[in-house]
Amino acid sequence: MKINQSSLPFHPYILLLISILSVSISSIMIKSSDTPTSVAGMYRLYMSVLIMLPFVPWKMFRSLEMNKKDWSTVFIAGLFLGLYFLFWMESLVYTSVASSMVILSLQPLFVMMGSYFMFRERANILTILCLIAALVGSIVIAWGDIGISREALIGDGLSLVGTILVSAYMLAGQKVSHKINANLYSVIVFFIGGSVMLVYNLLNHYSLIEYDSSDWMYFFLLAVIPTIFGQYIFNLLLKSMGATTVSVGIIGEPVLAIILAYLFLGEIISAFQFIGGIMTLFGMGMYFWAKSLKYTTVAKY
Repeated sequence: MKINQSSLPFHPYILLLISILSVSISSIMIKSSDTPTSVAGMYRLYMSVLIMLPFVPWKMFRSLEMNKKDWSTVFIAGLFLGLYFLFWMESLVYTSVASSMVILSLQPLFVMMGSYFMFRERANILTILCLIAALVGSIVIAWGDIGISREALIGDGLSLVGTILVSAYMLAGQKVSHKINANLYSVIVFFIGGSVMLVYNLLNHYSLIEYDSSDWMYFFLLAVIPTIFGQYIFNLLLKSMGATTVSVGIIGEPVLAIILAYLFLGEIISAFQFIGGIMTLFGMGMYFWAKSLKYTTVAKY
């Protein structure tokens, strides 16, 4: 797939970096709050919808060439997004940022397999080796945290389920990315995802309004930083970069999250995490370098 950046305000890699930095902050914010994660996730998505509504090109709605199958894909994507937030945010209650984020870094592996079966996308040996290098780095990071992971199997399991769900969400988004505007798509899936968590909150009798002003500010910041500047940009990039490349960029999220956890939560960076982080960043860098070579070669022909 050749990167098309004509409709993007910045180069896709710059946007990807911004989105990765933004979503990396979310784990720190969630760890720092005592509010139910499902309530925070619900308001995170609902507030994002309210903020983005004025920027949705509603006039394009009638001209969309979307059939029932495409709309079903959008609905399923929203369902997967809501369940992903539900499982992954809850995992941070039981396990460390490092464990949860490292498991989340398996996302490119699931996306790459899904891309092969759904879109017949084949990866060359060089890009596969770069991806493996990045994943090995993530495993090294996790190795230093294995003692905590054994005591928090519930959290690690929730994170794994969340990883599978977000991988499916990415693939569904790529499937319809050429037929629907990213703003409109994001508003729809964010609303559906928020509704999934609303149902969960109601079933568990969680309070929906009795929160302090600091909690409401926390919900708002979750909406703006990791959702709009994170998840929305991911959706924007699906059309030009594809789900696999976007998800490879997300491998860098655990490294940044661990650094932020050290700075703001006092979590210690072990030798395993430091070495693994270097390996992860190296693998990612080589992956994008290999991709740029591929795009340059395509452009010459």
